[in-house]
Amino acid sequence: MSAGLIVIDVQLDFCPGGALAVADGDSVVAPINAMMGAFDTVVLTQDWHPDGHSSFASQHAGKAPLEMIEMPYGPQVLWPDHCVQGSAGAEFHPALATDPAHLVVRKGFRPQIDSYSAFFENDQTTPTGLEGYLRTRGVETLVLVGLATDFCVNFSALDAARLGFDVSVDLAACRGIDLDGSMEAAKTGMVQAGVKLLNG
Repeated sequence: MSAGLIVIDVQLDFCPGGALAVADGDSVVAPINAMMGAFDTVVLTQDWHPDGHSSFASQHAGKAPLEMIEMPYGPQVLWPDHCVQGSAGAEFHPALATDPAHLVVRKGFRPQIDSYSAFFENDQTTPTGLEGYLRTRGVETLVLVGLATDFCVNFSALDAARLGFDVSVDLAACRGIDLDGSMEAAKTGMVQAGVKLLNG
């Protein structure tokens, strides 16, 4: 049974000093680097928004970051402009070991829909292609790490479990945003979906 490590969005905009900084976000880099050698397949995801993405609060008059709106695909948190294609903030953290990665999955590049999950856009039907890649590589077990626990890691883990993978999230190599109790809600939801939480 082949195992894969999915490293979610360890990018400068999600680290201290970034546009959408996760507290202590850069502390995930060393443990993730240390884990990479233990996996048959290593995948990095990269948030990759065009300028003026519909999930940016700057695109909605009178709205502030972290407000909620309804989009055609459901509720959407409005974010500060972040991880814009080609920007410094969209780059991987410079200390993250990217050479061991077999695949980089870019997500959030469709202007009208956000994408938290490594597997699907936020409509939960438009695939990224990651599932097919993992299936053809014979990967059945996944460990997810990265940023942020309660958004992109959470959505990726839930989708992976729904797709039938054996999924764990290593909380020692994740950090969260915790927006109005979103961390506890995410942990509860992941456990209910059959995701194993490690080092929690």
